[in-house]
Amino acid sequence: MTEPTHATVIVVGAGASGLRTADLLQRRGVDVVVLEARDRVGGRLLSIPASSGRVDLGATWFWANEPDVLELVGVEGLDVFGQHLAGDMMFQTAAGVQRIAGNQLDVPPKRLADGMQSIAEALLGRLAPDTVRLSTTVRSISTGESGIAVATDDDVWQAEHVVIAVPPATAVHLIDFQPALPDDLLALAAATPVWMGVFAKVVVWYDHPFWREAGLAGAAFSHAGPMREVHDMSGPDGAPAALFGFVPLQPGVPTPERDAVLVQLIELFGPGAANPLGLELFDWRAEPFTSPPNADELSDYRTYGHQLYQQPALGGRLHWVASETAVDTPGHVQGALSAAARAAASIGA
Repeated sequence: MTEPTHATVIVVGAGASGLRTADLLQRRGVDVVVLEARDRVGGRLLSIPASSGRVDLGATWFWANEPDVLELVGVEGLDVFGQHLAGDMMFQTAAGVQRIAGNQLDVPPKRLADGMQSIAEALLGRLAPDTVRLSTTVRSISTGESGIAVATDDDVWQAEHVVIAVPPATAVHLIDFQPALPDDLLALAAATPVWMGVFAKVVVWYDHPFWREAGLAGAAFSHAGPMREVHDMSGPDGAPAALFGFVPLQPGVPTPERDAVLVQLIELFGPGAANPLGLELFDWRAEPFTSPPNADELSDYRTYGHQLYQQPALGGRLHWVASETAVDTPGHVQGALSAAARAAASIGA
């Protein structure tokens, strides 16, 4: 049997909440290890190369009233710019497309020039070498008198505390808890929706933001689909030139085909939309380390920030930090960072 490796705190998941928890703990001298099933950091922060920059397949925006995000990007010197808002929006129904004066869809969020995954990459850069173990899937968490044992495919870790930094429903689907979690906590976690779990994200990029030349903001709202909303995702000064949209998903219904997306974009913005440099249609339901199999059946958002998530479970040893557990802006990066601060504060130095 594998001899356990010891750490004071094991963090499950290297998204924004997990990395921020590890950062705060290491700054206090706490021995912490982050176990991440994917081969990258970021979780739902995912920025991919596109033409002259990167585009976001996960979170895209943050806001002026989100202090933890603003502080982090400021300290790290990440390049911030404002969402493009200027121009008219489009409105689409089964009867056709209408141009509406002004952009009544978008409000002024902030963006990161190198994509939102740069938040996770900046947090990774703060951590000691070998803190984050990629391609390491946690299979079970067992609680005993001597602490908590966290088992992966290859190793067993012995810890005093475990921090769950993946969506609660995903955690209880993938991880075998021994003994089982209390009934009320297990039911709560299993019922908590994954933020944006019922939407796929489409990102399409071009050689230039042609819609702006026509006085359009790149914003659209549609009742005809497949995308319900469309927004400008271009980088600073319009490069890379990109549009993105949200596709509402139904249980058992596959994501739309590429051609259906392009047809809609042509209807909204004209023939310039017909020949993109790239198109990504990302269904987060298909990401097993983000979404449980029934993600599109979970709809009780009253579970977000529930009081059971605000206090450690299993005798003070198990902590929840996914964005869905935050009491402020659950689902946002701000929620992930504030939940991390709450959990880190509850773990003694």
